[in-house]
Amino acid sequence: MYTLRQAVAADYEFLYHLHVATMRPYIEATWGWVETWQREHFERKWEPTRNRIIQVNGIDAGVLVTEWHPDEFYLALIEILPVYQGRGVGTAVIHDLIQQAAEQHLPLSLHVLKSNTPARHLYERLGFHIVAEEDVRYKMMRMT
Repeated sequence: MYTLRQAVAADYEFLYHLHVATMRPYIEATWGWVETWQREHFERKWEPTRNRIIQVNGIDAGVLVTEWHPDEFYLALIEILPVYQGRGVGTAVIHDLIQQAAEQHLPLSLHVLKSNTPARHLYERLGFHIVAEEDVRYKMMRMT
C-alpha cells in the first residue's frame, strides 16, 4: 500500500506544503497561524535525514519521523496529504510501527495537539490511550 524513501534536500518545499496542508487548521486553532513564523520555524527544524517520505504508488503522499528511545518507540511526526487521508495509508503506517515496537518489546508513543480531534480518534481506534495531558497536546501510548 505504501513505501518509504529517505527525504533529501529537494523535498523541502513538498514537506513545507505538506505541513501547511495537514496542520494549518490545528495550529490556527491552538496558537493562530503566522506564515512568516511557520516558515522560519520549519526552516530551523529542517533536517532531511530525520524524514522519510511516505509514497503511495510511487507518488509522495506524506512524511514519517520516528525515534528509538530506551523505554519507547516514539512517533515524532506523521503527516499524510489530505487527498490520501481516509484511504488507510496512515493506518497501515501506524500498524507497521506497532509491529516494530512489539518486536522490541517497547510501547509506541506520540503527541497529538488537543485541537486535532481526527488524529486523536484515529490513534484511539488503533489502541492508543492518553497517558499525559500537557498544555496544548496529549501524550498517547500504545502498549505492545
